[in-house]
Amino acid sequence: MFGVIRGQNNPRRESVMREFPYVKLIEGDLTDPTSMVRAVEATQPDELYNLAAISHVGYSFKNPFLTGAVTGNGVLNVLEAVRVAGLAEKTKIYQASTSEMFGGLDYNRPGAGYNEDSLFHPRSPYGVAKLYAHWIAKNYRESYGMFISCGILFNHEGERRGVEFVTRKITHAVARIKLGLQDTIELGDLWPKRDWGYAGDYVRGMWLMMQHHQPDDFVLASGETHSIEEFLTLAFAEIGIDDWRPYVVQNPEFMRPAEVDILLGDPTKAERELGWRREVDFPGLVSRMVAHDLSLISVDANV
Repeated sequence: MFGVIRGQNNPRRESVMREFPYVKLIEGDLTDPTSMVRAVEATQPDELYNLAAISHVGYSFKNPFLTGAVTGNGVLNVLEAVRVAGLAEKTKIYQASTSEMFGGLDYNRPGAGYNEDSLFHPRSPYGVAKLYAHWIAKNYRESYGMFISCGILFNHEGERRGVEFVTRKITHAVARIKLGLQDTIELGDLWPKRDWGYAGDYVRGMWLMMQHHQPDDFVLASGETHSIEEFLTLAFAEIGIDDWRPYVVQNPEFMRPAEVDILLGDPTKAERELGWRREVDFPGLVSRMVAHDLSLISVDANV
């Protein structure tokens, strides 16, 4: 098993090697086509999962050019590397598309989620870059007969989520508040609703797409939508606090130029054709994330 890592002095190299000693790391950069060709030629992959991206929506507004180069053109570099290396018939490719491509607009079917045939209307540089990546992947599938499946995944969260993302930012802060290490948490808008699921369930779905008899596009989602306020309610309840409002400060700095009101997915196709089902529900997701951060921070702080 191989993984591509950017730069020889990447600060995450040591932690990745420690947690995944069975993964051999290959140096490469999505923005460098030559390094992608070298990585593909060196590994000769049967299955290639492209999960790399500038994936923080808020950050993409501040760095749109970098987001386009990595999240959009970077995918083209991967696909072209496989083709140029002569592996178009051998290598199955998974491309990580995203619910952010829908953008939350044209939502005229209350109670019904977005599916594989819904219209796209991205509302951030990240969503726009991902939409380019999605369509160039479909173009290579149709033009060169390559096995490329696009997983249109709605929010998938878990213990490894970065603390810059709102779910982990909340659970990390809740744990620190419980342990007396901080008093409040600063957030942006609290009303947006998302379709949140557990990352482990969605990774299993990625693998199922690659085992399918033909490449295709699949939505993975829980089929439920919950607001950030609901996430806060469940997270604080895990530490015995019923009213989270005294602990939350809204900071305009974290509010985006264009926000997505609601994202709700319809995973019917994946359930029917792949036999995929989520196993962790929304309360279970929040509970396990808070428990993980309580354990992690307790060890680090010796409390």
